Amino acid sequence: MATSQRFRMRRTTSALAGTAVLAAALVTVSSALPASAAKPGNGSSTGTGLVFKVNPVQSSGNQALTDMKDSDAAVPLDEYASVRLKNLDGSGFLQGKWVSVRSSTGAAAYSPNNTFSYLRHADQFEQVMAYFWVDRAQGYLQSLGFGSTLPPANMQQQAVRVDQYGVDNSFFNDARHFDIRFGKGGVDDAEDAEVIVHEYGHAVHNAQVPGFGSTLDSGSIGESFGDYLAVTVGLDAAQEFGWPVKAEQACPMDWDATSYTKAPHCIRRFDTNLTVATREGEVHDDGQIWSQALWEVRGDYVGLGLTTRAWDTTLIDSQFRYAPDTSFSAAARETYATALKRDGDAAASKVKARFAARGITF
Repeated sequence: MATSQRFRMRRTTSALAGTAVLAAALVTVSSALPASAAKPGNGSSTGTGLVFKVNPVQSSGNQALTDMKDSDAAVPLDEYASVRLKNLDGSGFLQGKWVSVRSSTGAAAYSPNNTFSYLRHADQFEQVMAYFWVDRAQGYLQSLGFGSTLPPANMQQQAVRVDQYGVDNSFFNDARHFDIRFGKGGVDDAEDAEVIVHEYGHAVHNAQVPGFGSTLDSGSIGESFGDYLAVTVGLDAAQEFGWPVKAEQACPMDWDATSYTKAPHCIRRFDTNLTVATREGEVHDDGQIWSQALWEVRGDYVGLGLTTRAWDTTLIDSQFRYAPDTSFSAAARETYATALKRDGDAAASKVKARFAARGITF
């Protein structure tokens, strides 16, 4: 497939929201600084930046938040978090070992001391979001052993282009540039960490199996994995940083979805009870068949005394052995075999049963 997109276009209207006051001091780097290779950096690989705590609907639980045309007033300031930016190349731009912010509407974010503290009205805020969350997603994969005890999974610099797609959609382009492009309109896509990591999930799948997603089943699996990875990476960050999770976990992209869904906002869900028998023939809708199985196995692993990280490792490891045009059945069989090898009979039985409940047998 030439591109792997996030969703089909949808629109509804949501209610407006209020603001709050930031308790901590905020240093805002000028959004007018032009991108220039002549600007000096400080050579440091670390910096700081402001990001959303995954997304402001998830962290606040406020389903009434809306975009308000990129206004800072749309989101309470305490839904931002100051985070450490890692793996920078020291140039003063958002370029690093695992991420390269190649282009954007507006000037490229630049700071001679690697301090990237923007609010959402500035185009540069989305650049910081994209850098942090792609770097975070790759770091999560490496923390599971990918690139050390297991083969690497997209362990390379990922190009991202922010606000370079003029509609409210985003995609990973595997045809030429192998880049991720984030769209704008409604809530701009790179304001929601789960949108960012979803698209990165397509890049991961393509790195594991070049050309993955060429059929209805494999395309549906690709959309499902993007949704699942987005949620699991976000929850891992929330746990590490102590960020609140006040929206349903089985409901990705809450903030982005405020522009086109009714509350409670989600682009898709992991608990729809869709099966192969009720499939609609569209990869985003049918991906919910696969993602429900993934989500329920996640809970089963915890019930068995294993961890969600163990399940994530098994799932991602199994994907190296999916065919580019895999069927649901063949991919489920490979996932089961990997669970059996890595985690034992009880875990593998749960995997098989959850797929069977969705009508996926082997």
